Amino acid sequence: MNAEIVALQDNHTWELTDLPPGKTLIGCKWIFKVKLRSDGTVERHKARLVAKGFTQQFGVDYLETFSPVARLTTIRTLLAVTTSKDWNIHQMDVNNAFLHDDLNEDVYMVLPPGFQSEKPNQVCKLLRSLYGLKQASRQWNEKLSSALLQIGFQQSKTEPSLLTKGVDDNFIALLIYVDDIIAASPSIQAINAVKEFLDAAFKIKDLGSISYFLGIEARKVNGGLNLCQRKFALDILDEAGFIDCKPARSPMAQGLKLTHDDVTPLPDPSSYRRLVGRMLYLTATRPDIAYYVQQLSQFVDCPTDKHMLAAHRILRYIKQAPGQGLLFPKHSELHLNVFSDSDWAACSESRKSITSYCVFLGNALISWKSKKQSTVSRSSSEAEYRALAATTCEIQ
Repeated sequence: MNAEIVALQDNHTWELTDLPPGKTLIGCKWIFKVKLRSDGTVERHKARLVAKGFTQQFGVDYLETFSPVARLTTIRTLLAVTTSKDWNIHQMDVNNAFLHDDLNEDVYMVLPPGFQSEKPNQVCKLLRSLYGLKQASRQWNEKLSSALLQIGFQQSKTEPSLLTKGVDDNFIALLIYVDDIIAASPSIQAINAVKEFLDAAFKIKDLGSISYFLGIEARKVNGGLNLCQRKFALDILDEAGFIDCKPARSPMAQGLKLTHDDVTPLPDPSSYRRLVGRMLYLTATRPDIAYYVQQLSQFVDCPTDKHMLAAHRILRYIKQAPGQGLLFPKHSELHLNVFSDSDWAACSESRKSITSYCVFLGNALISWKSKKQSTVSRSSSEAEYRALAATTCEIQ
């Protein structure tokens, strides 16, 4: 906590002052977290001061809040391309990213719990952004993007979180997800130059070659780059009490049809909703369970015990191979191949069709989806046409 306060003061995050008449005051709290490595060992203990942004008032102490982040499809595409070309792929983390942003609004906050000022009844007038503020992510993204654009980077028109610079051997691509950055380039010197610039401007933590990004483990193997979420999968099993369960060979019983009228509603649906939400993120590297998780996600409004049993079956399937994931091969030809299909009126309640598709870049699977169509198809041909149209929109 003392180290966090010193960092905030050195960064001139606030100044102590009296609260002006008519101004609102927001609260703050301490968040304590144990940061773990991909193997589960403790990396460090962390204390962070967070503003209670839910007490902010729109138009008074914040305006715009939207901030772009890299899509998982873009992350997989970048890794597939760079692995195919055998480029250097490094990752970085910005220290106290949100504390570098200048605020455009007047925001007043109570003193951090456990600390007092020499003069009573004083408050903190925030000069820079703080974690928890509604506009914090937007301000940080704007500052980082502006700094990179000034040194020659160009922002992608379709993916604002992807920035590129240079050509041929000096080409470098940066992919930004809040304060986590992936840098890919055939030249290690180009990556080191960007690291030096970012460290001088914002102070970064150099994590070296990519290994653990957004809960996704990336491991270089002889054939290319392997992506999986083994630690995340084991955490799901442990939280649900299925760490020692008997594995299942398939994620769902053959012919099982789920409806809203199935048996008895769960007395506490929050556990089902959390489980399905976590499995949805697991599909970032597990396309084999995408369809089944999509089926379960239709019943988060009123889950029953039958739906929970179906979710438990997926957990037993995950237990069979928690480290299963994707392989992005080296020296793969970068041809785009798309496969799409749909059933016809499979949903017994709405009679709508299910669209599914997958997109390959060479031999690397970069995008997939399983989704119920928005309208009822009158024939199997129309259902397949809608599936193809949805896939075309995704590729564009």
